[in-house]
Amino acid sequence: MTQPWYVFRTQPQGAAFNMAIDHALLEFAATHAKPILRFYSWSERAASFGYFQKYGDIESLTLLRPLVRRPTGGGLVPHDADWTYSLAFPPVAPWYELKAVESYLRVHEWIRSAFLKLGIETELAENARKAMPGQCFEGHEQFDLLWRGRKIAGAAQRRNRDGLLIQGSIQPPPINIARQDWERSMGEVAKAEQGVSWQNFEATTPFIHRVTDLVQNTYLTDAYNRRR
Repeated sequence: MTQPWYVFRTQPQGAAFNMAIDHALLEFAATHAKPILRFYSWSERAASFGYFQKYGDIESLTLLRPLVRRPTGGGLVPHDADWTYSLAFPPVAPWYELKAVESYLRVHEWIRSAFLKLGIETELAENARKAMPGQCFEGHEQFDLLWRGRKIAGAAQRRNRDGLLIQGSIQPPPINIARQDWERSMGEVAKAEQGVSWQNFEATTPFIHRVTDLVQNTYLTDAYNRRR
């Protein structure tokens, strides 16, 4: 049985817009009962930090600005040339029922398979290796994706009544591989291994209005970003 999913590719956006789009996608997935995979990039150098972190603990750890609070958990992540993606699952999706460690493992197994399809061998970290604060890709957590012992993929997630949102960042290995080839491989692996049937996501006027509202009233505001 095939599973209908949306795929959404967006133009490079600023930090607040990228967070607002992911936030709005989770709401959309909840009301339309279909998972959504989004591929995106950044129009500015920025950093994001976890929903539950304290701004005062984060601001001195990076010079990157803007500094935006994610709608997901996790730690400080620099954004520049990284390949970023998000996954929004409604409560009716099987992924929503997974424990956090299981969904984390599953998404990195998927990415690992996509890289392998392109001839790049990676591995899942068996154990955590702590790094200095603010150095997200210097250490790794269990089930992060490693290339030759170096972390190249990590993710953050959060479940609420709207569903499950996963936001991930990939630091590409120093191999001549095009981002679009990786994105295509992700889609092919999901189709072959999970029975996913892809449908392009079309941003409607109400969706765009919701994103704009979230940018202006949440992700650009000190009330949100400095709330802790």
